[in-house]
Amino acid sequence: MLLRDKNLADYAKQKAAASADAVAIYLEDGGHITYGSIFQEAMALAASLSSLGLKAGDVISFQLPNWRETVAIDIAAVWLGLVINPVIPIYRDRELAFILADSRSRCLFIPGIYRGHDFPEMIERLLPQLPDLEHVVSVRHQDEDMLQYEQLVAQRGEPTPAQQPVDMQAPKIVMYTSGTTGRAKAVIHSHQSLARALDNGVEGWELGADDIMLMPSPVTHVTGFVNGIELPFFSDSKSAFMERWDVDLATDYIQAIGATGCVSATPFLQELVEKAQRDSLGLPSLRFFACGGASVPPNLIQDAHRALDNCRAFRVYGCTEAPLVTVGFRRPEDELLAATTDGRIANWDVLVVDEEGEVLAQGEDGELLVKGPAMMLGYGEEEQTRQAVDRQGYFHTGDIGHITEQGAIIITDRKKDIIIRGGENISAREIEDVLHQHDLISEAAVVAMPHARLGEGVCACLVTRDGAVLGLDELQPFFQRSGLAKQKWPQRIELCDELQKTASGKVRKDVLRQQVKDKIEAGE
Repeated sequence: MLLRDKNLADYAKQKAAASADAVAIYLEDGGHITYGSIFQEAMALAASLSSLGLKAGDVISFQLPNWRETVAIDIAAVWLGLVINPVIPIYRDRELAFILADSRSRCLFIPGIYRGHDFPEMIERLLPQLPDLEHVVSVRHQDEDMLQYEQLVAQRGEPTPAQQPVDMQAPKIVMYTSGTTGRAKAVIHSHQSLARALDNGVEGWELGADDIMLMPSPVTHVTGFVNGIELPFFSDSKSAFMERWDVDLATDYIQAIGATGCVSATPFLQELVEKAQRDSLGLPSLRFFACGGASVPPNLIQDAHRALDNCRAFRVYGCTEAPLVTVGFRRPEDELLAATTDGRIANWDVLVVDEEGEVLAQGEDGELLVKGPAMMLGYGEEEQTRQAVDRQGYFHTGDIGHITEQGAIIITDRKKDIIIRGGENISAREIEDVLHQHDLISEAAVVAMPHARLGEGVCACLVTRDGAVLGLDELQPFFQRSGLAKQKWPQRIELCDELQKTASGKVRKDVLRQQVKDKIEAGE
């Protein structure tokens, strides 16, 4: 892949001139985004933001769903040389206050009352502790105490501000990780690194002019931002926003627009496959579904291939700091690799090291270190960057796994998720993969629990289908058939209505571990 010498605003201007009436992004309500209309809207917004005193290097934030306005905000920000800060809409006072203060955001775009939450009321509570936040803009909501997005983009004859020259290595975006412990970290990407992440998918999935990327993941997450907002400008492909995931709406939408691909969380694929099986829907336009962020049961990949006419499903691996390290396996003859690995490494340098930092042989489990052109510039705090990125430029992912002879990554655990039972390391992921094969289990998370004799034991937190009640007695024959070593069998089962997750879809194992620990200490 060649380095980019143009940024989002350059491509948006170019496509608006060449293909003004062409659809860039499909919308569920039919009011699709065209290249010409969105560029015009972005330029009007840029003029208004400039008149408010925002200048190159300032941070602006948006806490919005997958709405068209996010596209115009992104283009306008790049045009003016602003740094953009997407904030996940489910965040509330504590998370939002920290992010806005830490990023020193000068402008925030919010909805009104959305999904029962009053965003203007929330920001009013927070404003006294946010001295840098000078402007709050309400979107699709009339509030006389706030600036109105619709007024900012209304044509008032103001001249379009000059496009700011942008160094492709300069900061473009700051995203906050939804870490499972401690406060969120500010992940900073450049124009170049974000484009590299996008290009890796375009190349790996062979995206072209006939492709439409269904995007149900929030555009405030790196997956949705890259593959939802920016993909139609940096490539010939289009995208299709979904404001919120609903499997019935999704299948109708896929068929209506002829969506060809999707990159999203595992539960979305699970529901899509179950819907296809239940209603005999082949969804022939869909040719691939890349999923990650949560454990992907191998049988789900195989079920997708049987249920969907032309779709190849596969795992991918990456994170906000290092997006899309792997691109999966799409060939039919690679179905086993698609189902059992976390994808083929593409355009990244990956090492596996032991506790002393020594590189391990192929196939040996250790921490994954990655380095590549799509890696973040660093964290907002230099000390955090020093702790995570070594002197050779490798990012220490904290994930445990190995590399196969086919150049694939297999993640076996997180460092802190390893269960040390009687001095033996046990992979929670391995047990979860077995549990996911049970017909009555829809979700499984395995965590360490206190054990008086062995130090740590194995606890399985399960979400069952149709309210099925499963205990150790019911699961023992299943474990015997699975071939799983007996010392890895859970000694405790916790049945849950749902598994609490982070905003990016990762199970909050820290919460589960604490809940189990509290129950054991209470004698439950």
